[in-house]
Amino acid sequence: MVRTFAVIGDPIDHSLSPAMHNAAFLETRMDCTYIAYRVPRGDLSAGLDSLRAAGIEGYNVTIPHKVAIMERLDSVSEECSLIGAANLVHDRGGRRRGFNTDMEGFLRPLLSRNVPLSGCRVLLLGAGGAARAGASGLAARGASHIHVCNRDTGKARGLAEHCSKMGVSSSSGPLPSYVEGGFDLVVNATSVGMNGGPSPADMSRVPPGVVAYDMVYTPVRTSFLEQAEGADAATIPGWEMLLHQAALSFSILHGRDAPVPAMKRALLGVFD
Repeated sequence: MVRTFAVIGDPIDHSLSPAMHNAAFLETRMDCTYIAYRVPRGDLSAGLDSLRAAGIEGYNVTIPHKVAIMERLDSVSEECSLIGAANLVHDRGGRRRGFNTDMEGFLRPLLSRNVPLSGCRVLLLGAGGAARAGASGLAARGASHIHVCNRDTGKARGLAEHCSKMGVSSSSGPLPSYVEGGFDLVVNATSVGMNGGPSPADMSRVPPGVVAYDMVYTPVRTSFLEQAEGADAATIPGWEMLLHQAALSFSILHGRDAPVPAMKRALLGVFD
């Protein structure tokens, strides 16, 4: 019998998760399939009931349900509690357990490059759910200071306070026009730059050696990354975070290592 897994959200047609997970099932010869399942805003409870009735025991969660779903879970992982959001649910035996793979998915590209996170000075652009996952991971890894910038300065201040509660020096302010020195790592956690839009801040003046990390994954080379590369900064594209959070989700749901190379081929094939 084929087991079905899913990603839920609204909109959901754009999701790249089915391509990665179905490639993983093919590679591992698992009799499973993974679908995109639209659950409109405001219909989360009914959507979860329909998933359970259909026998879908595991699903990723994306916008707009990552925070709202927390109230409907029977238990959550430490990462969920820390971030205040879940992006993965395992529904088994009548109980829903929530996980969050965004934080570790964000960290893995940094760790694989041996970027020194302890004592790191961070400029974080954005204050939404992705920014909170990134900030939580950086705080847990010993960042020395996190400066949060956002168009809504109240949200920036709230995320900075979250970092302070984790024991990290923090500050906040509006999005800058351009980025210069004073930081070791600059992270774009806004949606600005998606689908070929401009960078949220001019990166052409960053000092060489600064790490520029864009959570946006479409296009693969964003204006943010292109400007940073032109200034001889090291760059990390957003698709790497997407890949690693998916691989972590696979491992949690199926109790085995994810076939990351196969998932990577499927993901990058979408962009070709």
